[in-house]
Amino acid sequence: MIFAVGFGASLGAVARYALTSYGKKHWMQGTACPRPTLLINLTGAFFLGLAFALRLPASVYAFLGTGVLGGYTTFSTLNTEMVSLAENGQKHVLKHYLLASYLGGAVLLTCGYYLGSLL
Repeated sequence: MIFAVGFGASLGAVARYALTSYGKKHWMQGTACPRPTLLINLTGAFFLGLAFALRLPASVYAFLGTGVLGGYTTFSTLNTEMVSLAENGQKHVLKHYLLASYLGGAVLLTCGYYLGSLL
């Protein structure tokens, strides 16, 4: 199972890197808000809620939930970007980013869980 987690994490990390690279190039003009990280963490929360609600077999959940989605989402980058926004005086953006990340993550996790429980 440990290899499934590692393989899944590598897939998630590559997806995060690709989406972040694309997002920085195409979604960051005129804003200090780190949109790629926000999108990654919110979609990751939704899919983690969905995976949890589906009550997948332990090996599948280890690969998908712990591996892929663990490698895809990024709590450390979120917090680093928050510190950077604070240091650069972007307090208004920081407040919105913090709210969207934490509240949005909780809401989307719940939505994913609810959807999964209907399936």
